[in-house]
Amino acid sequence: MIVAVLDASALLAWLQDEPGADIVQDLLDTGSACSAVNYAEVAQKVRTRGGNWALTADLMASYGLQIEPATADDAVVAAALWKDDRQVSLADRFCLATAHRLGVPAWTTDRAWGSSDTVKQLR
Repeated sequence: MIVAVLDASALLAWLQDEPGADIVQDLLDTGSACSAVNYAEVAQKVRTRGGNWALTADLMASYGLQIEPATADDAVVAAALWKDDRQVSLADRFCLATAHRLGVPAWTTDRAWGSSDTVKQLR
């Protein structure tokens, strides 16, 4: 059962043992997903920083991280979430759209998202 959708910043905090990593660990233990768009962002960051992507992907898979495909409905929701005055990237909006579709909170370290019943801050 999926209880949370993790954005790239949450997964990177966990991978790098940063503040909030313990919360992500608990969420992974209870069942978490990640949008394929955010998964691509994690892959890009790991590779850019010289990390071993195959090992990282295997680690996340070993914790049961479910990669959710980006659907056409997710794309429409992500586009509707765009606002001129907010610094929320397209990948972030896909995370929010995926969480909305699954009916679970989205977890992030990005303060620009704010905090609510549907958006949870790791730190």
